[in-house]
Amino acid sequence: MSGSRLHPAQALYQGAGKPFPALAACEHYAGSEKLIRKALQIQAELGPIFDVTADCEDGAPAGRESEHAQMIAALVMSGENRFGRVGARIHDVTHSAWRAELATLVGKAGSRLAYVVLPKVDCADDALEQITALNDLRKNANVEREIPVHVLIETPRALREAWQIAALPGVESLDFGLMDFVSSHHGAIPDSAMRSPGQFEHPLVARAKCEIAAAALGNGVVPSHNVTTEIRDAAVVREDARRARQEFGYLRMWSIHPAQIEPIVEAMRPDFSAVNDAAAILLAAQDADWGPIQFDGKLHDRASYRYYWELLCRARATGMEIAAEARQRLFNA
Repeated sequence: MSGSRLHPAQALYQGAGKPFPALAACEHYAGSEKLIRKALQIQAELGPIFDVTADCEDGAPAGRESEHAQMIAALVMSGENRFGRVGARIHDVTHSAWRAELATLVGKAGSRLAYVVLPKVDCADDALEQITALNDLRKNANVEREIPVHVLIETPRALREAWQIAALPGVESLDFGLMDFVSSHHGAIPDSAMRSPGQFEHPLVARAKCEIAAAALGNGVVPSHNVTTEIRDAAVVREDARRARQEFGYLRMWSIHPAQIEPIVEAMRPDFSAVNDAAAILLAAQDADWGPIQFDGKLHDRASYRYYWELLCRARATGMEIAAEARQRLFNA
């Protein structure tokens, strides 16, 4: 047994690209100060099993965008943000307020802002313009850490350039905006495709979901699924999240109501037995200094170790119980 016990993040990604982002399985949107504070209260109770996205785009009253951004920056920096998992969605690149919003968020809260969401991106150049501005503002504010970017794919043109967008520097998540995507087809897609089961069955929408997931995963970023409009029936929310995860490969899903958070997280969790096996395989691999091992009659090497490490990270991000030895040795917790 090695005395040093090299950590998986160090052992498994040398020459294999950057580690896959370890994001929570649920991203909860809140616009008003009241709703953002409520989301932070729930997050404090449940733990960081979901992220909070404070919304400048749909949350800010017209003409009060600057004041709204100031409020969000203050909450990001406040003690209510216990886990440092609050991001913000700014206005799109055609709106006059987006640069000022970004300057406020980065200048006042860049040290703790978890990510920035870019909406209504129509092409890779749109995303790159906002990413470049973000990085310039970050450097001017002496914020050394990179602030990740989540990009919304909501139009046919953006879908066509999804692979280029996902490959841009700093992109951590590629998100599907279902409502705007359907609307952008000028009535060619019926409104039934904005909800289940149509959203999973209409060919143009299903194709978009597949293409976004493939572009994201092919570039080492997280595919994030659109909201469900159902807020009362937890079974519908859970089934939508299950289908997004199992049938389309999405690892994260938006929530627009507190009642949606737990069903989404539950549906996105890996299988419990798979999590136990992953922990056992990784502990054995660490004891073997990450060389090949045999486990339960099967051979494993670094390729399968990366798979099980990312599975274990997803399990932890959804609040699943992980054996104490695995928590201590693999997560230092």
